[in-house]
Amino acid sequence: MDDFQNILENGINFGRGGDKKKDDGKVKTKARKKQYITGAHGSGSARQKAKYREQRANRHKK
Repeated sequence: MDDFQNILENGINFGRGGDKKKDDGKVKTKARKKQYITGAHGSGSARQKAKYREQRANRHKK
């Protein structure tokens, strides 16, 4: 009966108790990862985008 009373007072939690992940500073989006920026992950469109990024970055350098 004690467990039942505890459930009535506090409710049921189906998630994890206190295991919330802390922000570890890692990049979460694929668009910002180095291999996607450089086009190294094998996709043809990513290689083409990387080529355009490199051309744009070098446009005004002498």
